Amino acid sequence: MRTGTTGIFPAFYVVKVSKDINNGWLEQFMVRFLGSVQVPIFKGNDVLCAAMHKVACNRRQAGQPPSDCVLEVSVKGVKIIGDQCFNFFQLKNISFCGCHPKHSRYFGLITKHPDQHRFACHVLMSDSTMRPLAECVGRAFKQYYKENIGYSCPTEDIFIE
Repeated sequence: MRTGTTGIFPAFYVVKVSKDINNGWLEQFMVRFLGSVQVPIFKGNDVLCAAMHKVACNRRQAGQPPSDCVLEVSVKGVKIIGDQCFNFFQLKNISFCGCHPKHSRYFGLITKHPDQHRFACHVLMSDSTMRPLAECVGRAFKQYYKENIGYSCPTEDIFIE
């Protein structure tokens, strides 16, 4: 289906794949990517705020304007697409995210390296509040857990008489 080639496939080893890779929904946000910085731990508002401050200061010192990009949120993950950046983070590798508590036009996303025990904070900004983005990521996590965690971690009610 991806390449358009035809041929004979053994029916026991293949399944038809939907062209909709985003499980029905995808939301896009126009943002500016400020940069990324390694962080010591995987969660916390203090960690998020310190990383945002460091990235913003580094950006100001370098004198470079932030690059415009599109941030896409789906059940598959978060994708940052721009001229100078392209990143995709699966939801399972996102450990913490949120807006700056005092300046909601800044948004940070803490991710775990897929293979190593390292964490990074990716900082984005907008001209207006980033709260709709934070809420969208929250909806993506709820949908992801609803679809996946119930299958991998089933629970049973056990009654003892």
